[in-house]
Amino acid sequence: MRTHYCGDLREQHIGETVTLCGWVHRRRDHGGVIFLDMRDRAGIVQVVFDPDTQEAFALADKVRSEYVLKITGRVRMRDEAVRNSKIPTGSIEVLGKQIEILNQADTPPFPVDEYANVGEEVRLRHRYVDLRRPEMIERFRFRSKVTSLMRRYLDEQGFLDVETPILTRATPEGARDYLVPSRTHPGQFFALPQSPQLFKQLLMVAGFDRYYQVAKCFRDEDLRADRQPEFTQIDLEMSFVNEEDVMGVAEGMFRTLFKELMGVEFAPLQRMTYADAMRDYASDKPDLRIPLKLVDVADLMQNVDFKVFAEPAKDPKGRLVALRLPKGGEQLSRSQIDDYTKFVGIYGAKGLAWIKVNDLAQGVAGLQSPIVKFIEPIALDLMKRVGAENGDIVFFGAGKAKIVNDSMGALRIKLGHDLKLFTQQWAPLWVVDFPMFEEGDDGSWAACHHPFTQPKVPVEQFAAQKATATARAYDLVLNGTELGGGSIRIHDPRMQKAVFDTLGISDEEAQEKFGFLLDALRFGAPPHGGLAFGLDRLVMLMTGADSIRDVIAFPKTQTAACLMTAAPGDVDAKQLRELGIRLREKEQPKG
Repeated sequence: MRTHYCGDLREQHIGETVTLCGWVHRRRDHGGVIFLDMRDRAGIVQVVFDPDTQEAFALADKVRSEYVLKITGRVRMRDEAVRNSKIPTGSIEVLGKQIEILNQADTPPFPVDEYANVGEEVRLRHRYVDLRRPEMIERFRFRSKVTSLMRRYLDEQGFLDVETPILTRATPEGARDYLVPSRTHPGQFFALPQSPQLFKQLLMVAGFDRYYQVAKCFRDEDLRADRQPEFTQIDLEMSFVNEEDVMGVAEGMFRTLFKELMGVEFAPLQRMTYADAMRDYASDKPDLRIPLKLVDVADLMQNVDFKVFAEPAKDPKGRLVALRLPKGGEQLSRSQIDDYTKFVGIYGAKGLAWIKVNDLAQGVAGLQSPIVKFIEPIALDLMKRVGAENGDIVFFGAGKAKIVNDSMGALRIKLGHDLKLFTQQWAPLWVVDFPMFEEGDDGSWAACHHPFTQPKVPVEQFAAQKATATARAYDLVLNGTELGGGSIRIHDPRMQKAVFDTLGISDEEAQEKFGFLLDALRFGAPPHGGLAFGLDRLVMLMTGADSIRDVIAFPKTQTAACLMTAAPGDVDAKQLRELGIRLREKEQPKG
């Protein structure tokens, strides 16, 4: 129907007769001349209708925003005084000769332009309109380039694109499964995959050597700005490799993406151990753009006359840290400090102690804070430990290690954003040497990654060292967001059994849930490992979007609902009977 996309026209097309199809972005009537800004996925071009073409002019007079049109006209140069340097087609326009209304449109629920300030609920309810906005189209054009470049890179590295099942069985991978009832096997259920983890390991056992997939994954979990119940990851697995091999391929792909699509070149990425990340940043995904570090000060506080500090300083499961904000004492008002105190309360902190450094030359008298009198004997040693200077403020977190890490790590990030402390635009790194397990309050153990991750200790020493064992795992972090995580997998059935035993998974349960994998490991499984990139998160960061919902075509809300299709929804009784399912009646509210 068309000869060109609207946004592709340039000065080299001047004099040509073109046919365009698209939507009316704007309509303007200036002194008897009608201007239509025509839009398609490639961009916008101005079309002019004057009264000389009576039939076309009369039809153009009837169209409104978002009408779907087919227009034929001649490309010409715009007058210099009215050229628009803000758009690629701004130096030319099309003199319309013929116009056909392919479809009319109701007034859209919001303007389809970059100036519309519309609530997310309205945007998601009318997502097909929201996606017309040039900003959104550009994001999905960019996303397509990312996946295309990733595929090309992995193809050139000898990987095979293999699809794994969507209907599988429930396996414990850290989040709830979405279950699918089976009509042909009454009373039994499939599960949607949380990841292709087990199947890609089986492909390595099968000898495929290098696998990748643009994989849909599903997790029924509480949602945040960077979480969705269904999401996409670039999944890869390799045989006969160690950590350096997998990280080398993944880092090469990451650096290629940024170089070719963003014009950003990275040197080899920094490595940081999990222990160092938690010590300095209270996070296993530190945002290194923010030049603030936590400093452990428990050893100085064990004998102070201040229980808030002394008790966690003596507690093996406690933590006591200081966070120095350079010149913060001069920048932050008391009301702002109170706001930050409320903020850390979100993460379970009972308060936020602080000291303003007014004049170190005056000794303790130069420190301003309600807590100085309680820690006076060690106050100056404390300031020396954190490197405090005049004008600074030092914040303190004290309590159980998890609460301190969560609250002070979040405070560090918030201060960085609020005060615009970023020292660079991009800060990628690898975080390595994760703990193999974490101990629960009840003494049970849980896998920090997943139960198929290879520990660094040999199987013969595992039982004695499991509490301190580190995993052959690695995460790629960018600007405080985990982009990808992976590990070298267990390929020895003895080690897999030892890990299951530690996690309290009995032989019977292991055989029931993972029997197919355990059987496969007995038939010549090679050493193997892999990694998965979160595609949605990656595109969100690269495009500067606020949420992954802005880079997913039809996302769910934070309650895992689709406002556009009203999903999830009811199904009729017949379908439920075929599945052997009976719904319990909803409890009526009392009173």
